[in-house]
Amino acid sequence: MSYEETLAAAGHTLPVLPAPGGNYLPAKTSSNLVYLAGVISSNEKGVITAPFTNLDDAYLAAQRCALTQLAVLKQHLGSLDVVKSVLSVNGYVAAPPGFADAPKVVNGASDLLVQIFGEVGRHVRAAICVSSLPRNALVELQMIVEIEGR
Repeated sequence: MSYEETLAAAGHTLPVLPAPGGNYLPAKTSSNLVYLAGVISSNEKGVITAPFTNLDDAYLAAQRCALTQLAVLKQHLGSLDVVKSVLSVNGYVAAPPGFADAPKVVNGASDLLVQIFGEVGRHVRAAICVSSLPRNALVELQMIVEIEGR
């Protein structure tokens, strides 16, 4: 089963991508590495904003970021099936001072990546709390992915 079929079987669809919010690329390939710019938490209704009311909502916001990154990858590469390894994930959570559960929030992204890619989706990561994010987003996610040689 392809990664895109696995994604669909898990009940997920890739979102429509917004235009970049500045003078940058959403993805850039160097050798066999794809560097993905940060994406903010959003759904069909728009930006999922801070503050969050419960950990489950924040987890889902991080999951939405991962789905957006997969949409960026598909647009950039033509297919998710060329992904060899998800190497790194950096997750940023807009949270009040003293909030200690950023890793639980970013698990929303990590769990989705492992669900879709299996061992290929296991990665190193950082989960960091920040005072605010662009457009008052709740979560921002940045990734580095290794692809099959081209």
